[in-house]
Amino acid sequence: MDFQYTFNAIFIVSTFTLLLNLPLGYARVRTKRYSLRWFLCIHVPIPFIFIARTLSNLDIKYIPIFIFVAIIGQFFGGKLEF
Repeated sequence: MDFQYTFNAIFIVSTFTLLLNLPLGYARVRTKRYSLRWFLCIHVPIPFIFIARTLSNLDIKYIPIFIFVAIIGQFFGGKLEF
């Protein structure tokens, strides 16, 4: 893979990760802590991020980037107010 493809793939999967975690972070802060729904709000996006990473042929060394973006998405999703 060349640099341009890798950069674009990381950008697209990171954007997908952020957008996936924003509504779940919003839902997470409105549920009882350590309940099943709270646990699911945190862990449901993981298989989707895994599938997006493997379909884009990104190496395992980029996983920390996606973990960081997922945490940021959960955090800012929890700060959303409607």
